[in-house]
Amino acid sequence: MKNANILNPELISAIAAIGHTELFAIADAGLPIPKGVQVVDLSLVAGVPSFLQTLQAVCSELVVEGATVALEMEEVSPTHYEKTRALLQGMPMEKVSHEEFKALLPKVRTVVRTGETSSYCNVILRAGVNF
Repeated sequence: MKNANILNPELISAIAAIGHTELFAIADAGLPIPKGVQVVDLSLVAGVPSFLQTLQAVCSELVVEGATVALEMEEVSPTHYEKTRALLQGMPMEKVSHEEFKALLPKVRTVVRTGETSSYCNVILRAGVNF
C-alpha cells in the first residue's frame, strides 16, 4: 500500500499515464465533461473533496509546465483563483472564457471531478517533464 500522497489507484494510474504536453483537468462538480474523455470521479458530497485539496494532491505527483483557467474564476471565485495561482508556483496560467475552456475539454486526456461547488473552479494542467 502507498504510504503518502494520493491513495486512489485510478487517479494515480491516470497521472502515471500522462505524457509531456498532454492535458489533465481538475473540475468542480458541475463542469460538463465530453463523452470519450476519461473521468476519475472523486466527488463524494458537496465540497468533498474540494478543488484546492485535489489540485494540491495532483501537483504533488504531476510535473506541470502550465495551466488554463476560465476568466470568470478570478472574478467569481477570487480566493480559489489566488490559491490556484499559489499552488502553481508562478507557472504560466492562461485565462480564457468559460466557453473557450469547455471547448478545450475534448483535448484533455483525463478530467478529475471533485465535489467542489464554488463556481468556475476548474483548471487544465499541461504536463511537463522532470528532466
